Order: sequence, then structure tokens, then C-alpha cells
Amino acid sequence: MIITLIGYRGCGKSSVAPLLADALQCEWVDSDAVIEERAGCSIRQIFESEGETGFRLRETETLQALTAADRASTSGCFVIAAGGGAILAERNRELMKNAGPVVWLDAPDATLAARIAGDINTASRRPSLTGQSVTDEVTAVMSVRRPIYLQTATITVDADANSPDEVCRLILSKLNRGNGAQEVRS
Repeated sequence: MIITLIGYRGCGKSSVAPLLADALQCEWVDSDAVIEERAGCSIRQIFESEGETGFRLRETETLQALTAADRASTSGCFVIAAGGGAILAERNRELMKNAGPVVWLDAPDATLAARIAGDINTASRRPSLTGQSVTDEVTAVMSVRRPIYLQTATITVDADANSPDEVCRLILSKLNRGNGAQEVRS
């Protein structure tokens, strides 16, 4: 089983993925980190040299490799923290859904903006997508992405009111129930 965590930047995917993988005794990977490693530069630099189109092509190639069935063969599972915009391409959504449960870590725009603004690494590694302030960008981008996250997710977890440990427990609870179509909120 391959579990893919989706959600906007700042929702907690990179914090929850290692906790979930540890609980399931499997490996995890951050797809953006894999893209950067393969490119030998930051996502910001990829955007500068190849544009968003070039980055999105790299993202699809990476997700295709990460969602390959043999990734989970050793331990029975594998956790992917997908990039925030990975859901934009229909091919990526298909790859994630076909691989296994897709978990959306949902949080309000204000929470996401506050987390992004407080992360010193974000500015150096990630480009602005709109050239707007963090708050305005999150609002604008999430107005487009929120319905796509909702459509892609088999499980939705509230990543605002819950700590990464609590989010992990909610995901495990939902996975153990085997009913990925319902939302998990607390």
C-alpha cells in the first residue's frame, strides 16, 4: 500500500509523513526533496530556469517513480509527502489514487499563511506562485486547489486543530477502518 499525503504548503505533510511511516514500519519520502535531489538545485531555481511547466514535468516523473507498485513490496507500505501542487495534473491524481489511499491534510487559509510566513526555509526553497503577499497568495491558490484536493482525497484530516502526532493517529484510525471515503475531523 502506498499512502500519499496531499495538501497546500504548510499543512504538515513533511511533519506527518515520518510519523506515519514510523507507525506503519515503512519508508517515507518527500517528493519535493526527491525533485531537488535529482535536479541538484532548489525548486525555486527549477522555476527560475525551467518555469512552472518544467517543474510540473519533473513532478510527474517523480510521482510516477514513487508510486510504482514495487515501492511498497519490501515492508508492505510506503508514504509519500507530495508537493502542494501535485494534484494539479490529472496524471498525478491518477497515479496517487491508483497507488493507494490519498490523505488530504486540510487547514484554513489563515493557518497555512501563518505557517508559511513563519518558516524560514520556505522563501529560499519555494517560489511565489502569484507574486502576492503570503496571505493573498494562499487565498488565491487555495480557491483553485481546494476542490481538487477534495476530489483527489480518499481521506481528509483536519491539520489545523491537531498536532502532527494527532493527525497521524487520525490517519491510522481511518486506515484501520478501511473506509477511506469518509472524512476524519476532530
